[in-house]
Amino acid sequence: MSSQAGQPLEQQPPGTHSSESAHANESQRAHSHPHRGRLAVLALAALGVVYGDIGTSPLYALRECFHGIHAIAPTPANIYGVLSLIFWALIIVVTIKYIVFILRANNRGEGGIMALTALATPIRRLEPSQRRWIVILGVFGAALLYGDGIITPAISVLSAVEGLRIATPLFTPYVVPLTVVILVGLFLIQKRGTGQIGRFFGPIMLLWFGVLALLGSIHIVENPAVLTAINPLYAASFFAANGWTGFLILGTVFLVVTGGEALYADMGHFGRRPIQTAWFSLVLPALLLNYFGQGAMLLAEPEAAENSFYLMAPEWALIPLVILATMATIIASQALISGAFSITMQAENLGFLPRLRIIHTSPTEFGQIYIPFVNWLLMIACIGVVLGFQSSSNLAAAYGIAVTSTMAITTMIFAVVVHEKWGWGLPRVALLVGALLVVDLAFLGANLIKIPQGGWFPIIAAVIIFTFMATWKRGSRLVNKREQNMELELDKLFSSMRQKPPVRAPGTAIFLSANPEGTPAALLLNKQYNGVVHERVLLVHVHTEEVPHVANNKRLSMHDLGQGFYAVNLRYGFMEEINVPKALAQLNSRNFKLDPQQSPYFISRTKAIPSKFPGMALWREVLYTFMQRNAISAADFFRLPPARVVEIATSVEF
Repeated sequence: MSSQAGQPLEQQPPGTHSSESAHANESQRAHSHPHRGRLAVLALAALGVVYGDIGTSPLYALRECFHGIHAIAPTPANIYGVLSLIFWALIIVVTIKYIVFILRANNRGEGGIMALTALATPIRRLEPSQRRWIVILGVFGAALLYGDGIITPAISVLSAVEGLRIATPLFTPYVVPLTVVILVGLFLIQKRGTGQIGRFFGPIMLLWFGVLALLGSIHIVENPAVLTAINPLYAASFFAANGWTGFLILGTVFLVVTGGEALYADMGHFGRRPIQTAWFSLVLPALLLNYFGQGAMLLAEPEAAENSFYLMAPEWALIPLVILATMATIIASQALISGAFSITMQAENLGFLPRLRIIHTSPTEFGQIYIPFVNWLLMIACIGVVLGFQSSSNLAAAYGIAVTSTMAITTMIFAVVVHEKWGWGLPRVALLVGALLVVDLAFLGANLIKIPQGGWFPIIAAVIIFTFMATWKRGSRLVNKREQNMELELDKLFSSMRQKPPVRAPGTAIFLSANPEGTPAALLLNKQYNGVVHERVLLVHVHTEEVPHVANNKRLSMHDLGQGFYAVNLRYGFMEEINVPKALAQLNSRNFKLDPQQSPYFISRTKAIPSKFPGMALWREVLYTFMQRNAISAADFFRLPPARVVEIATSVEF
């Protein structure tokens, strides 16, 4: 079905305030400013979803600085310099950029790079966007996040299980197999949904952050002078002393902020204030205490650099710590997997992916979804990278480049939103965004050196995914254009019916219409071969807006076209599941009697045939037809009752 993008809330002219806008604003204010009791509950829940990724970075981030591929010697000057870089990375990238600024750039309460892109420029399903460069950046950023979704579960679980080696070397041969078993189990339970296990996420992560803070505090007490590393002069001295090597360490330091993008992507689940509250009250202090505690231990025991996190704990606590770390990394992985599901649904509704089977695992929480196809692909990819890279240190070389690229893209799109939606002048935009972009590009440049060591993997994965998404978008436009050329205008249909009235069958027939101005192919073929038109005909056209949600009272509109024909327009946000029968049930409240579960639905199933027509390269046309063949049917996608669907096949060359 085609999508005509409506005007987003932020684009409405001054002085206007529609009921839908008021509803969206009221909902957003309620979500962003909950009362204290609910705020505490949401902040605790945010710990278990939003902060799982960044919260498990202490397992490997500091270790890789002094024991990784581009490691430096754990001298006091280097330790102070790295700690200073870690402190200011958390302050500038996460606190200032994401917590203070980016979280304000919400699309009716929803966050993430696709929502930000739709806020910056309208994304139309079957029409070119006004500013393609923004859409291309946003889609490539989303493709990069899939790469992050592959690497994060692998490196997180692998780094946790590697703690068993500290307990005894006898566990060494079992680290990789045990990691694979845990990952398989993680993906097998996805079909149950996060709702069943989500209630345990917050308390476990609360314990995890408490342990992080406790371990760090114990070692800081032994050497409190380590806290002076917050002085940025230590970072400057580090660069001056180490030169190019010091710059490369930025690529490893970046591991401490790799969960920053998740803060924004998951904002729609909890709201801005709970995420900010959890960050300032617990997450940031716990992370800083742990990193500085690891630094204090390294000052006393440089040889502990091989696994600085686990060696912070006393020997008796090692096994319980490994178990807790494994649970924390599973939770962190869950957040990235759920994020991949959300990105897929957004991309599908905006026309960048074919129809996929989406299962809602909760009757009340819309964001809890499960997509089997994505789940199994992620599982195979995660297991593949674990078997291919073998250790978290090897995976750390592949980790970071996807996230740094996405963060830089987010900053560039954010500049458009700040200038055009917030009304900031160019000097003010240049000052803020320029400063943030310098930091993003510095981290990106430092990560580029990792390409030969494994950084190539997320780049190749992103390019492949981007190619699929761009091909589907372009192919859908071409096929839709060919279909419209074959359609008969509604006025001409009505004229022919007046000249030669067809037999009118009793009842109401529902035709899904991709073009509101044309006659659906299924209707034409049914009239041509059967010579019958129903007494009442609903031409249903589905719009996917560039906003996340559409108010239920704005879902449906209907116009009487005459001769028993009615044009029905259904509007959905790109975060919503499309359910045509449920929406059509609203007609009964408008004195239009209809049973959507018993009425017949007529849909066209178009088979695209590659040709020499100008538009796309032949290999992309073949790719498009492959994707089309493997998409779920329109009947399943629009939740039509299976026993009431009549499918009429057509073919078009494109």
